Order: sequence, then C-alpha cells, then structure tokens
Amino acid sequence: MKYFILFIFALLFSACTHQPDLTGFDAASFKQDRGACGGKRGQQVAWLKAHKMNFQGVSSNNMDEILGKPDLQQLADRNQEYYIYFLEPGPQCQQKPSQAKSIAFRFSAMGIATEITFQEGIPL
Repeated sequence: MKYFILFIFALLFSACTHQPDLTGFDAASFKQDRGACGGKRGQQVAWLKAHKMNFQGVSSNNMDEILGKPDLQQLADRNQEYYIYFLEPGPQCQQKPSQAKSIAFRFSAMGIATEITFQEGIPL
C-alpha cells in the first residue's frame, strides 16, 4: 500500500510539469555552447525573450535536458535554486567572475521554474 501511494504521488507530480514549445529554438546549439564562449547562444536571445513564459512550470530536471547543465547553479532561501546560463562570451570563459548577459531560472523547492529573468551577470 505504501509503495502504491508513493507511485501515485510520483505520477501526479510528474504530470504537473510540462515541456515548453521549442519551435524555432536550437536547443542542441545552446547546449553545446557552454558558458556562451562560442558565441552561439547570443543568436537565440531574441527567441528566449519572446518565449520566456513557455519555461514557467518546467522542472529543473527537464531544464537540464532542454538547455543542458547550467553554467552556474545557486541555492536560494527555502530550498529554492537558480540555474544561470550565460548568453554572451565574457570573463567566465577564462574561469573569472563575469558580468556578461545571462538568463536565470528560479526553481521552487519542488523543482518547478517560477521565475525567468535576464540580467548582467548573476543575481545576488
């Protein structure tokens, strides 16, 4: 009975997340351009800004699959976290602190994207 309840809970939790519509987005190119050091991510900034709401409700696991491993991962209060992906080349390519343009996805304690922001560098 205990395992059945856990199975139902896992099934319901997985049903709460969704896959964003990525039509027109080159996810493979985004993943391969680690740290934006190859300059390919910058070509997709307009698409990301126009479709950022598509990413709300996406789980952190799905975000890993879609955009690849984040360039930076920060823990926030109450078990929330940020995934940060740089969008332009900068000092991060030489392993130095950077104020290059980036996109940050804030995930709730349940691992669901709740906020998407564009900024210079990383949020404090």
